[in-house]
Amino acid sequence: MIKRIAIALLVALPLVTAAQTFPTKTVRIVSPYPAGAGPDTVARLLAEKLAKGWGQQVIVEPRPGGNGFIAVEAVKKSSDPHDIVMLDNGHIAINPSLFKRLPYDVEKDFQPAALIYRTDFLIAVSTASPYKTVGELIAAAKASPGRISYATPFVGSPSHLGSAMLEMRTGTQMLHVPFKETSQMVASVGNGEVTWTLTTLATAGALVRAGKVKFLAVAARSRLPAAAEIPTVLESGGPADYEVNGWVAFLSPRGAPAESVAAINAGVNRALGEP
Repeated sequence: MIKRIAIALLVALPLVTAAQTFPTKTVRIVSPYPAGAGPDTVARLLAEKLAKGWGQQVIVEPRPGGNGFIAVEAVKKSSDPHDIVMLDNGHIAINPSLFKRLPYDVEKDFQPAALIYRTDFLIAVSTASPYKTVGELIAAAKASPGRISYATPFVGSPSHLGSAMLEMRTGTQMLHVPFKETSQMVASVGNGEVTWTLTTLATAGALVRAGKVKFLAVAARSRLPAAAEIPTVLESGGPADYEVNGWVAFLSPRGAPAESVAAINAGVNRALGEP
């Protein structure tokens, strides 16, 4: 199932002639992320470009919490093609394997409209943290099992599974502290309430610029061009081949006409290609 969803998102949808029939009114993007979070910021920037191209208002409606279920429910039962839900690989590809019962079925309730972006995750700690490298963080976790804590936005998120994978790869036992929102997650690290978190440049950017949070390393094979000063986890004393990344996509209700979905795909790709 995951493979089919990925292919549908990565391969351009058929260019069905929409005959300028979409959109005919305001487009609503329902987001499971709080206002100000990385994906929310991207959605709002994208919404501005879409609105200009379509000549219709495009609004972003945050519905955070509940493992994304609240946002999903807001669009799941909709028959309006102007309703879009914004979800990540945790909601789409991970949750179906993690939960025995979900209030939604990705394949039956939705159809892929557009892939928005991919991103790598970084290990972040408070600027007041005594840990300067991932190696030091791991050493502390080994020395005191259960004392070092990590924050995540929800169970089953890329951040959660990536953090658990670091525990497994290093033979450590740390305390998982799930939050309702990504903003709360990063703030808890900046305040020193939780030791570390896996987050993104966009989500933690404001607190990094405010001097509250710092990045120890990026969970990728190579450094990020946009932040080349940040070492990889391996360079920072962590395990080799430790990678955590995610992707975010727009999904339309299953009942949305193919022409509308094609128009969303074309509009998003056009907007993403603009400077």
